[in-house]
Amino acid sequence: MRSYLVDSFTDTPFSGNPAAVVLLDEPADPAWMRAVAAEFNQSETAFVVTGVDEHAAKPLRWFSPTTEVDLCGHATLATAHVLGGSQRFDTRSGELTCTATDDGTVEMDFPLRPNEPVEDLSVVAALGDIAPERVIAVARSDTDLLVHLDDAGLVRELRPDLSEVPRIAERGVIVTATSDRPEVDFVSRFFAPAVGIPEDPVTGSAHCSLAPWWAGRLGRTELVGEQASARGGTVRARLEGRRVVLGGRAVTVLAGTLAA
Repeated sequence: MRSYLVDSFTDTPFSGNPAAVVLLDEPADPAWMRAVAAEFNQSETAFVVTGVDEHAAKPLRWFSPTTEVDLCGHATLATAHVLGGSQRFDTRSGELTCTATDDGTVEMDFPLRPNEPVEDLSVVAALGDIAPERVIAVARSDTDLLVHLDDAGLVRELRPDLSEVPRIAERGVIVTATSDRPEVDFVSRFFAPAVGIPEDPVTGSAHCSLAPWWAGRLGRTELVGEQASARGGTVRARLEGRRVVLGGRAVTVLAGTLAA
């Protein structure tokens, strides 16, 4: 089986978010896919069935090193990049469309994840020593907690207690603030130890929540987000009704054959 390692949401090798991609002729056993994902040990490994009718959506599943996930942006981007051209995928989050643009960007049509305000700010204690007045708002989507802070520098410097994060969010915690760079609208970081990812370098699915959050505050439907992890990456987002189009580039750093 052909397999690849792809850096997503970047055009520079060894930055962005790495994802493994495995091309399958037919659906595979979930236990085997979990084992392969643990072997690759990337934040996500994508398994896509290419042996389908050319007009059909290709089955696509995503696995972290410990579990299957419902939606993953950077591994979808990596898969579309490997396959080339525009693609349709059949996933646990419905049919997802990826469109290749002339400048090398892949635009992914994803479901929007609305956020509901959270009144209890005690959950912020898991993120470290943050004074209450630095917290602008807390909200929750169907899977993640979003914490809006008053300064991008605070987001960049954050050192959360990762042992406490799984207690406050089903999947992970998004921390965000207005950008301190003119070419970017907001910064964010994403912590998901509950699914085996202490900190994700660049998280497409988190931007399904970040895009509507910031669109409502900035009064615009087209946004640029910087995920301020050690590797870093850029996500472009455009709201279209109940959907969000996420755009990014990717670069292949390894191609080989999976033998086991």
